[in-house]
Amino acid sequence: MKRFKNILMASALLCGAFFTACDDNDDKPVFPENQDQAYDMSGFAKGADVSWLTEMEKEGYKFYDAEGNGHECMSLLRDLGMNAIRLRVWVNPDQGWSEEEGFFNPGGWCDKDDVVTKAWRAHNLGYRIMIDFHYSDIWADPGRQEKPAAWADLSFDELKQAVADHTTEVLSAIKARGIDVEWVQVGNETRTGMLKPDGAASSGKTANFAQLVTAGYDAVKTIYPEAKVIVHIDQGNNPNRYIWLFDGLKADGGKWDVIGMSLYPEPDTEDWRQLNNDCIANMKSLIERYHTPVMMCELGIYWNYEEAEEFFTDFMTKAKEIDQCLGVFTWEPQSYGGWKGYHKGLFDDTGKPTNAFNAFKR
Repeated sequence: MKRFKNILMASALLCGAFFTACDDNDDKPVFPENQDQAYDMSGFAKGADVSWLTEMEKEGYKFYDAEGNGHECMSLLRDLGMNAIRLRVWVNPDQGWSEEEGFFNPGGWCDKDDVVTKAWRAHNLGYRIMIDFHYSDIWADPGRQEKPAAWADLSFDELKQAVADHTTEVLSAIKARGIDVEWVQVGNETRTGMLKPDGAASSGKTANFAQLVTAGYDAVKTIYPEAKVIVHIDQGNNPNRYIWLFDGLKADGGKWDVIGMSLYPEPDTEDWRQLNNDCIANMKSLIERYHTPVMMCELGIYWNYEEAEEFFTDFMTKAKEIDQCLGVFTWEPQSYGGWKGYHKGLFDDTGKPTNAFNAFKR
């Protein structure tokens, strides 16, 4: 028990979280937020990716309710309607690219230890948890799916083993803390494949991509047999992207449990209502075509867009009506003040929640 207490105290000091002393009969920390309030953390997932949180806390960012009272961020998000947390994992973030290229990541943020720290905090607030493996030292998305530097010279068989080993190592560290994981993403926004060039589906290496996905899938099931494995791509409103990728995965024997999506309307140039409707229609079509559930893993729009609350409410309402839509996650809602150049959070520039959170309280 003393070991757990020391870890919690160290984490609190490092991250700026508002932990208090542990109960002598429990290894869980006590949070000051609304201890007598009951929270429903079941059912439709209303989630937040807060992977930047510990780095923001280290930089001195604070989080406030609408009245300006300070709160620990995950506790505040729970009060604002969230019941699930998503956390990304990078292999060796100290190998990130130069700051001039954007999103330089010094100091190991989003490595195994950082993810365990955040997962532990989320777990002790009753959150359900999603782990998002990028299988890269830094951001993985449709335009950049680079292998970790340490994996650069591996053969393809060795690369599959590295995927399995990395997945196993991180999930084992999380499980060792008694934390349950409900969903695991095997790759992030893998519309063009992952771990390029070996797994470049867009270059015809669809069979390789399927084998890499399956290596991650099998590793997940070894540690968390009940966890749902997600294959996640962007532009949820574009059915052709999904049909091409998932038809290929199916033909090549790739494994998945859930189809994950991203959607980020640009309201100056796009009609968000049409994008929402197209995405909802795509969800229904994919459920029927592949007989697997779907989930919105990343949803965002500019925090100061005058119709932001309407956008989120519209999407959440329609997604909940789909029997096999498991939930909706918004991406880094706690970001504010132009953190890392990102402006699609749900807090205003003073660190207070916007009305868009109302969509997650319903």
